[in-house]
Amino acid sequence: MEAHVRFRLIAEELGLKVQQVRAAVELMEEGNTIPFIARYRKERTQELDEEQLRAIKERNRYLIQLQERKAEVIRLIDEQDQLTDELRQKIEQAVKLQEVEDLYRPFRPKRKTRASQARERGLAPLAEFMKQTEREQVVEEEALRYVDAEKGVDTVEAALQGAMDIVAEELADDADIRKWVREFTWDQGVLVSEAKDPEARTVYEMYYDRKEPVKKMPAHRILAVNRGEREEVLKLRVDVEEEPILKQLEKWFPTRPHTYLKEAAADSYKRLIAPSIEREIRAAMTEAAEEQAIHIFSENLRNLLLQPPIRGKKVLGVDPAYRTGCKLAVVDDTGKMLHVGVVYPTPPQNRVEEAKQTVRRLIEEYGVELIAIGNGTASRETEAFIAHLIKEFHRPVYYMIVNEAGASVYSASKLAREEFPDLDAAQRSAVSIARRVQDPLAELVKIEPKAVGVGQYQHDVSQKRLGESLGNVVESVVNHVGVDVNTASPSLLQYVSGISASVAKNIVKHREAIGRYQSREQLSDVPRLGAKTYEQCIGFLRIMDGKHPLDKTPIHPESYPVVEQLLEALESRPEEIGSPVLNDRLRQVNIKEMAARLNCGEPTLRDIVDALLRPGRDPREELPAPVLRSDVLQLEDLREGMQLKGTVRNVVDFGAFVDIGLKNDGLVHISKMSERFVRHPMDVVSVGDVVDVWVIQVDHERERVALSMVPME
Repeated sequence: MEAHVRFRLIAEELGLKVQQVRAAVELMEEGNTIPFIARYRKERTQELDEEQLRAIKERNRYLIQLQERKAEVIRLIDEQDQLTDELRQKIEQAVKLQEVEDLYRPFRPKRKTRASQARERGLAPLAEFMKQTEREQVVEEEALRYVDAEKGVDTVEAALQGAMDIVAEELADDADIRKWVREFTWDQGVLVSEAKDPEARTVYEMYYDRKEPVKKMPAHRILAVNRGEREEVLKLRVDVEEEPILKQLEKWFPTRPHTYLKEAAADSYKRLIAPSIEREIRAAMTEAAEEQAIHIFSENLRNLLLQPPIRGKKVLGVDPAYRTGCKLAVVDDTGKMLHVGVVYPTPPQNRVEEAKQTVRRLIEEYGVELIAIGNGTASRETEAFIAHLIKEFHRPVYYMIVNEAGASVYSASKLAREEFPDLDAAQRSAVSIARRVQDPLAELVKIEPKAVGVGQYQHDVSQKRLGESLGNVVESVVNHVGVDVNTASPSLLQYVSGISASVAKNIVKHREAIGRYQSREQLSDVPRLGAKTYEQCIGFLRIMDGKHPLDKTPIHPESYPVVEQLLEALESRPEEIGSPVLNDRLRQVNIKEMAARLNCGEPTLRDIVDALLRPGRDPREELPAPVLRSDVLQLEDLREGMQLKGTVRNVVDFGAFVDIGLKNDGLVHISKMSERFVRHPMDVVSVGDVVDVWVIQVDHERERVALSMVPME
């Protein structure tokens, strides 16, 4: 497949222009990263965004693999001297790998089959004869000629059976037949789940006797029954009406089928086609479900990483526990650890007064303004203890419950040991909980993305595919926000466009050697940070109080001359960036006219003006701030109809989990999200959204709360 054909196919599929696809692929082949292309090469791609660029990359890779497989299949069939012009054309015109594999199927080397044994016994001509005549008696008479004890054909019945086996396999290997049966099964099939032991009490009881259309089954239920099958609790099968399929198979014969051909068609379907197609359908269902689960996780992760930082506050992080006590960590407003300790306000020790004195002293001594409590074991008791304690202060002290998913993974990691070699894992966890409040992105990038707890069935999907997708999300968010190169850790820097893990470490080492970076130019002196890497990363790195005022903006140094010309045209100086006078002038700029005057692309100029209007802007600060609490809410306090304010913690296919201040998040089912139809919860809410909810049911035994986002009358 020529490149221009590939680009045309991708453009048609994604609803783009061919020149956009060509430009995107060429830029990627030149070694440019997707964040860089999306931000700094808008003129060449006509403003494609990251999602479109990733889709182009994925489809281009698939079509290249498809072309390579086509060439290999043509070669393999040709080596068998069975390649016809018609077959070559069919293979070359195939647009899916599945079509290519279906066409190759008859020529694929097989293990010994009933049909291959029949061919070895010389029954292939009988099978051909059987297909060409409509009369059973003539077929039986012809079969007499093939009875040969030396060849293992002892009777007429054995000859007929061998011929039928050959016909059955030919039917099963026909690409058009397989395609039709696959599409019919997908359209009409039903996935049936049954219990292996109907008396057993398990979490899969709702699937003990369930039927659901294959093409309509939601992703979360597909992954749930798959897990039940793996755990040997459920039996699964795909049921589909056989009669229409058998009638379609019989149309394959050149003549009106007699009994032997009908038997061969039925055997072909039940023994060869159905089991194979069922595996393919199940695999397709699982693949689609995995893609949906990965999409959900990716979107949730994106919104979690974009949570607004709470800046300028000294924070006390608390990692709750029972027997081993609550680990404490105080960090200053830059995230530097000031103190670690432990108190025992929870059972079995219940040393409440002693814990009060310790925490009170830390709040006063370090000027703590916010307490971050992890939501793990004993968080409810710890929250009650903290809420009671902060009422004694005459100045405002707030607390918030922090999702500590992944904190234990980080605290036991090599990275955490390097950062805090003298602390134990629980103390490191307390530091991480405190820092998550101050800058969620900087702290969460230290954790393997799939451990942050905002997905659905993330352990049941392809871990390679999940890792790729989540890595793309982190890279996208980090580059969208930008990175302060004088405070960033290697964990954060390695997600910046073009920067590898080793270069990220070198940036920090060089910073430690020279002190703070004063300009972006100094980064070109970092070992192994070559010209291409510099070009890719530099626009995403910020120098907040450097020598050059543009170094704290997302404007790429390659555009600095354009900025200078723009400022000159506006009769302004670089020192005026951020001033009301310059901002007024920038708002009055006619982008089209000024771009022509400066010989600059309109998208680039638009981005430059936006960056100059808001230098040093953090896009996360435009999102709703986290909910801070000063009093505890108990499950026993809840009443049906009660209105509460909560923060969305996780969005899944069937609803959203909302933190309302309890140990466990409440669930807003998709049916309770709006008075109008909701296609998917993500159309209504995102992780981090602050929402008003109403209590509709409280299950005290299972400690579950059902919520509604629709006001209750």
